[in-house]
Amino acid sequence: MPSNTDHVLTDLIAEVAALDAHLSAMSESDWSIPTPAPGWDVADQVIHLGLIDHRAMWSMVDPERFDSDMVSMMTSGGLDAIHNAEREKSPQQLIEWWREGAADLARAAESIDLSARCKWYGPSMSGTSMLTARLMETWAHGQDIADALKWTRISTDRLKHIAHIGVRAMPFAFASNKLPVPEGRVFVSVTGPNGDTWTWGDESADSSVTGPALGFCLAVTQRRHIDDCGLTTIGEPASTWMPIAQSFAGPPGVGRVAGQFS
Repeated sequence: MPSNTDHVLTDLIAEVAALDAHLSAMSESDWSIPTPAPGWDVADQVIHLGLIDHRAMWSMVDPERFDSDMVSMMTSGGLDAIHNAEREKSPQQLIEWWREGAADLARAAESIDLSARCKWYGPSMSGTSMLTARLMETWAHGQDIADALKWTRISTDRLKHIAHIGVRAMPFAFASNKLPVPEGRVFVSVTGPNGDTWTWGDESADSSVTGPALGFCLAVTQRRHIDDCGLTTIGEPASTWMPIAQSFAGPPGVGRVAGQFS
């Protein structure tokens, strides 16, 4: 077994555990409460996480199964059809299925070289990037559930992984919105939960984004409207980028409206 020193796996396991602690305390009726994601209740959020965790695991250790599953999805209604099938599970069955998928993903990651490329629905990515994306989605969909049930979540330095994806995905955000990437560099400087400063880019850049790391992560995952994130943008391309920023794959999300959350 290769030596795995990448702390993103440890942080993903911790993020899953944090969400699990909240889910375990829910009543059965809580699972059907609508979340801010249009058309999705709490159960839908957990189903989505479980479906993608399982497929990330296959990508790492069983790429032939991943390929077969992708072909099957394309001919049987796509991810929506698979998602709907999982809704037959009871809340207890659903949480156990989700836990199993998350644990299987962690075990798979421990068995591979995380620098190796893993197949995915778009370009392939390293194992490290796959885990970082799973951490981001676990946190983001956990935020939807927290908003629905009015949980108070404690921010941790795990936000740095999410912020990193958000910064790296800037070109994708423009492409997803069919916009050219403006010329110029962006300096990003955010303050982590413990007061540390995390930066990306050159401080001498003419354009910048500054503010709390939590606000930046909420913005790039589109869990809050940019006006509610406490961020300051200066110049182009930052001022155009942040309202459309997205750290997740696929088409632009519907986002949230200003003032939606107290």
